[in-house]
Amino acid sequence: MPSLLQVLGGLTLFLFGVRMLSGGMEKIAGSRIQEWLERMTATRLRAALFGTGVTATMQSSSLMMATMIGLINANLMTLEQAIGMMMGDEIGTTITAQIVAFDIDTLTYAFIALGFICIEFLSREKWRDYGEVIMGFGILFLGMNLMSGALRVLTRIPAVEMWLVTMGQNVLAGLLAGTVVTAIVQSSSAVTGLAVAMGMSQAITLEGAIAILLGANIGTCATGLIASFRLSRAARQASMAQIIINVVGVLIFLPFFSPFTRLVSLTSAELPRQIANAHTIFNVAVSAILFPFVEYIAWAARRLAPEKEKGAAAKLTAYIDEMEFAIPSVALAEALKELVRMGEMTAQMIERSRLAFIEGDLDAAQWVLEQEKGFVDPVTHVLEGFVNTLMRESLGVKQQKRCFQLKNLLTDVERVGDLAEDLAQAAQEKVNNQIQFSPAAVQDLDLLCKHAHDTYFLALRALQTSDRMLAERACRLEDEFDHLYLDARQGHIERLEAGICHPEADVLFAETLRNLERISDHADNLGISVMRN
Repeated sequence: MPSLLQVLGGLTLFLFGVRMLSGGMEKIAGSRIQEWLERMTATRLRAALFGTGVTATMQSSSLMMATMIGLINANLMTLEQAIGMMMGDEIGTTITAQIVAFDIDTLTYAFIALGFICIEFLSREKWRDYGEVIMGFGILFLGMNLMSGALRVLTRIPAVEMWLVTMGQNVLAGLLAGTVVTAIVQSSSAVTGLAVAMGMSQAITLEGAIAILLGANIGTCATGLIASFRLSRAARQASMAQIIINVVGVLIFLPFFSPFTRLVSLTSAELPRQIANAHTIFNVAVSAILFPFVEYIAWAARRLAPEKEKGAAAKLTAYIDEMEFAIPSVALAEALKELVRMGEMTAQMIERSRLAFIEGDLDAAQWVLEQEKGFVDPVTHVLEGFVNTLMRESLGVKQQKRCFQLKNLLTDVERVGDLAEDLAQAAQEKVNNQIQFSPAAVQDLDLLCKHAHDTYFLALRALQTSDRMLAERACRLEDEFDHLYLDARQGHIERLEAGICHPEADVLFAETLRNLERISDHADNLGISVMRN
């Protein structure tokens, strides 16, 4: 029992080390991950190379799969591009086995100590991120050492020895064991590490280890499949594609299991390295064999994925998805896209409100009211919850700051939606009560409404592109609006004194002026946030 607990503890440390290493690398890469995603997935080949590089760096194929499903769900990646990325992802994940096959017992604690020093005693955040990577690397190997030592003891137990012998002699038994264990722990890297650790302690034969590795490739599909249940049909298709790739890959190799084992045994004199090499050769070969058949895999995945349920509610958001929490920098970038999308809708609401007020278009006013209740408010609620959940993840200081900034910007955008709603309601009141405005008053309101819309729209473009020059122009437009606002208010007072403006229009005109001024102020907030970022 103590040895079994040691194996479990070692496996836990191994997973924790991989997660720490992955998290540190993600923080170092930061927002560049999102740039790479958009730049490097244009073609299948580039997507495959990108998947290989990122998974090898981040040390988590499940993380990349989950994030990719989120991107497909947001219509930012086609199924064919995703399949190419999956094949690269399968190659990149083999780096884990190659790393842990090294024997660095004497350096394990040095890595942990050095990482701790960087995290606790160095002031620069970037050095702390490097420390997280270094410490994660050391913890990963510490977990390997614990598993290896405990497995030497466990193999002396007759029942365990019999089970391991069975896996070595019966490929299907090993395949099933690898599949089940990987599906449970949801980490092919953990099962691969366990197989290498068993090789280090001579607790398993090469045949048994390879069978487990083949099963792990199938078991890792469970992560994407589970994640896709709550998402779109496109996301389910991606999960089906991953299952097809891994299952077909295993079926291709099974008839050649013995020749493959003999080939792998020639690659190294050490069993741990042989196991790592088997993992690499298998994944590289499967990706190379199946790469020309991407269209056929996509076709099969589309046929296997269940249709979207009839009558299911349309997805409110276009970019954010809970799968993106795995890579906070991607989640932040997608949250900003969602915020800008919501801002573009509120900008349209301002323009429709102007048409309603100036031209008496009640259909435009009704549209604005419907968008506020059916789009702006629900998306605000979802996006705010998304950011709040993201803040509970392991974030760097800059990422935490960005979350707070997004929440403040969300307040600005949501408030603009409320003000557009107020303008639309004022337009309805004007038309329904037949309140007359003087030509000069209508001209002033039309000018101010267009100016507020242009200022807000320019601020949104600055926010979307992080363009400081655009942000400065938006802020200058806001200053111009203040002068126009004062002129319009003074003109209104003069018209009231001269009896040109109807008294019943006084309150409605003044309130509309204030609402437009507030919209301009919120646009100014967006511009200032870009200049301070």
